[in-house]
Amino acid sequence: MVQTKLILLAATALLACSCQYEYEYSWERHRMDGRRTGVTVPNATNVAQALGTVEGDTYTAPNGKAFPKGSATYAAAADMIGVQGEMARVKEVIGHAPVAMVRHDPESEISNWLVDEMMVDVARLTKRKVDVGITNFGGIRIDMPEGDVILDDLLSMFPFKNYLCYVALKGSDLQAIFDYMAKTRVQVLGGVKLVVDGDKVESVLIGGKRLDPKKTYGVATNDFLLDGGDGLTIGKNAKELIVTDQTIIDAMLPYVRSLTASGKPIAYQTDGRVVIKNREEQQ
Repeated sequence: MVQTKLILLAATALLACSCQYEYEYSWERHRMDGRRTGVTVPNATNVAQALGTVEGDTYTAPNGKAFPKGSATYAAAADMIGVQGEMARVKEVIGHAPVAMVRHDPESEISNWLVDEMMVDVARLTKRKVDVGITNFGGIRIDMPEGDVILDDLLSMFPFKNYLCYVALKGSDLQAIFDYMAKTRVQVLGGVKLVVDGDKVESVLIGGKRLDPKKTYGVATNDFLLDGGDGLTIGKNAKELIVTDQTIIDAMLPYVRSLTASGKPIAYQTDGRVVIKNREEQQ
């Protein structure tokens, strides 16, 4: 409700401006490091210290600067401080990342972390052997921040209601998927060592062995990619298909909590599972 309200307010303001003037808008991203007013990102218990206070007709920023009612700063601060009570639940610290994990092609720590855990969860949920994991970079909406990780970080990271799936595919059908990726964009892969030269697949290893076109492989994926999502149709020609009742966040949130309960950080690694040669960038 709060998020919807803020979006509607922003949309209304934009429409009001666009009716009278013609502007082009652009966005710049800045860390909330307190360099202007002392404002930093609040958690559930430090709202006043991080955002400042609104008392009567004055907003006082954390660095002591005062802004009167009627100013844009006062209005923005009052709205932001006003919603913090409703946002307290998602400010819970659920883990710690010693370094940031940033999304990027053709593989990254955060994408490998996601797909490898998906493979574990799909195998557990379906009682099937999982050989390959395939998900999409677009399903990871933000990077993993360095330091304390709050619930909102993970919810924002995996916001879509995409369900974990098991698909049994012949090796020839898997090869066709990799060939399509080579010509378009290689998505997030697990259990695979894929080498692409230009726009052609040079080699595929699954579990350390060359892909066998006649063998049946178990694939962990999400339902968005079964029939056209990001151009993939992983469900096509499935010898067996199981759509579980677990979404990606249903899997990743308990995983993060289990890491924290065991005293382990949120961290992962790249391992050279995807190699792109002789192509400057993926389309």
